[in-house]
Amino acid sequence: MTTALEERPIHSWLTDMDGVLVHEEQALPGAAEFIAELRRLDRRFLVLTNNSMFTPRDLRARLARAGIDVDEDSLWTSALATAQFLSEQSPGSTAYVIGEAGLTSAMHGAGFILSDVDVEFVVLGETRTYSFEAITRAIRLVGEGAKFIATNPDVTGPSPAGPLPATGAVAAMITAATGIEPYYVGKPNPLMMRTALNRIEAHSETTVMIGDRMDTDVKSGLEAGMRSILVLTGSTREEAITSFPFRPTTVLPSIAEVASLVERTAPTREQELGED
Repeated sequence: MTTALEERPIHSWLTDMDGVLVHEEQALPGAAEFIAELRRLDRRFLVLTNNSMFTPRDLRARLARAGIDVDEDSLWTSALATAQFLSEQSPGSTAYVIGEAGLTSAMHGAGFILSDVDVEFVVLGETRTYSFEAITRAIRLVGEGAKFIATNPDVTGPSPAGPLPATGAVAAMITAATGIEPYYVGKPNPLMMRTALNRIEAHSETTVMIGDRMDTDVKSGLEAGMRSILVLTGSTREEAITSFPFRPTTVLPSIAEVASLVERTAPTREQELGED
């Protein structure tokens, strides 16, 4: 199945984090080698995550503990994508934010004033401490006309003890109370992929998206015009692929097999100059 992937050189790479590079706090086999190959060959890349809880500094430390060396600038979260999107829509405005440091710091960094009165946006992200009071305030603000934004549609998140309610589940509560659906910025919205491509000055036709989920990673890559690789170390099992109305370009057992493709699919100097 790698034939279709290799029809054109791959100049740049986007990859999901959980289920591709790490599982819980452990590196998956081949993850460190994949990042090392990207660096050795000077390939542009970003590590993406729908998780809005953590700052790039937090995520860099988490990956480092697992033995994977990724710079902060090479990490792109749904929190950063949300803050950038809103800053382009209404720069310097006021928002009520439910989330952790990853989201609040991204919103502050984009120039937003965080408040719980007279806000233009209600921005919902992930947190381990969703409070009834905060959700109630969000419901009232949305009901009063604040625009409802959510970082991602994931309804559950992983934990050592089992699934936890995530952004999508809490957004559904607010929607049930207000009748208003949020605008989701993170995967599978191709907006997150487009902002990632712009961040590394990459083109969709020469970039590949790697993920472990058909419904977010592969779908968003497809809708952004990229080739995609599904690895079978995370959420989507091989037997479930045929239940979706779309397909990844390639299915591989793990990121270890992807690492060997980086050099094989790299453009020549003339091809790279032609892209620029």
